[in-house]
Amino acid sequence: MQPTNVVLLQSDPSVAQMLAASLSNSFHAVHVAQSVDDVRRTMVKHRPYAVILDLESASLEDVETLKQEFQGARIICTHRVADEEMWTRTLTAGADDCCPSSDTRGILSAAVRNHFPLAA
Repeated sequence: MQPTNVVLLQSDPSVAQMLAASLSNSFHAVHVAQSVDDVRRTMVKHRPYAVILDLESASLEDVETLKQEFQGARIICTHRVADEEMWTRTLTAGADDCCPSSDTRGILSAAVRNHFPLAA
């Protein structure tokens, strides 16, 4: 059984396309948003299990607000140069994890964690 929906916001269209293709194997629907406001509208409409936010397209304040408004959704932050300091800041803001944008497997694992076992 797959988690129902995921929303994806990435600054790089090629990364967004790659992640959307990878996530579509584990989620029923992948919604690619164009802005934080689009993420919010999509979350209201589709109530996704997870949101994947590029920190070049969303701020830590956006992460805090989305977590408060949609407490049941997992929020996974990504950044092309994610490091331990960024990971700590994003978790403090309410994110469930922070991964490098290029780490497709790590992003997928973080998105489905605690809900469904990740298929090998």
